[in-house]
Amino acid sequence: MLISLDVIPQVDMDFMNEVHKEDVDIINNIFEHILDYDGSEESAAVIDDLYSQWIEHTVIHFQNEEIKMQEMRFPPYLAHKGEHDRALQEMRDLFTHWQQYRDIKTLKIYFIETLPAWLHTHISTMDTVTARFFATGQSPCGGGVC
Repeated sequence: MLISLDVIPQVDMDFMNEVHKEDVDIINNIFEHILDYDGSEESAAVIDDLYSQWIEHTVIHFQNEEIKMQEMRFPPYLAHKGEHDRALQEMRDLFTHWQQYRDIKTLKIYFIETLPAWLHTHISTMDTVTARFFATGQSPCGGGVC
């Protein structure tokens, strides 16, 4: 297991905690297949399929948060959306690289070094503040413009 649910921060909105649990399950499943990769086309195809599902799940995850941020007029919406866009582009770029070169080492590095740290940081900062705003309506900007 790459990421334990015990290390994923909980936020003030259950729907966000649930999708984070789904994220961790998907990421751990992909990582197991990365570790089991044997260089065969069949093994690569499994990773392709799982990674594609992860991208689709992430798009929906981010869209749902962004819709709620817009509905509630969350002041730092653009900053949060910008980080979603950046992270999603990084996932897509890595997937394109994987599909072109079948470079399992690059996938391992991303999954071991980059992804868990990003996920923890994003949840403990941006998602925590956003969920608190969803739950209380209190702006993280202290009434000012973010």
